[in-house]
Amino acid sequence: MENRVQEIIEKQVLTVAKAVEDKIDDQIAALDKLDLDDIEVLRERRLQQMKKMAEKRSRWLALGHGDYSEIFSEKDFFSIVKASDRVVCHFYRENWPCKVVDKHLGILAKQHIETRFIKIQAEKSPFLAEKLKIVVLPTIALIKNAKVDDYVVGFDELGGSDDFSTEELEERLGKAQVIFFEGESSLKPPSKLQTRNVRQSSNSQDSDSE
Repeated sequence: MENRVQEIIEKQVLTVAKAVEDKIDDQIAALDKLDLDDIEVLRERRLQQMKKMAEKRSRWLALGHGDYSEIFSEKDFFSIVKASDRVVCHFYRENWPCKVVDKHLGILAKQHIETRFIKIQAEKSPFLAEKLKIVVLPTIALIKNAKVDDYVVGFDELGGSDDFSTEELEERLGKAQVIFFEGESSLKPPSKLQTRNVRQSSNSQDSDSE
């Protein structure tokens, strides 16, 4: 019986190895067929892609991307969301839960320069707080193309307590597509978001209602 199982496993391994080998052979054959003109076209295309990305990075940095900054007026908020395609805005007050969010967003701002990360004090922005229905603090508004697309309210979606990791928040922002996220953290090991028990209460003890 054991010999039979071993034979089956060996056949499966050989089948996989053959498929991989065939794929590599096809890629090598495709490269062999390229002439100098084709290679030059591919090179030029790659250079153009790199140039466009460099231009984007320069524009993002000029707009304040790469830093987690505080804004002090509602007028600034509207100017920022019009200028940047992706904005993460933390509505905060001076308390511990909001300081926890500050720590994580400060890290992510440097990792994801494609997105503008800002914070604004909710109590000093009554028009915005009312318009965006900001009730529980901290609330992170996720803004795409000048429209609020999603919210992270309190810590309920991050495990229900303040000991969530930066990777967990990164994954949540990635799901909302407000940052470039390939399903794998740009920081450290993958998050534990899928394995933690998420409490569904809207009155998390770590959040502070206005």
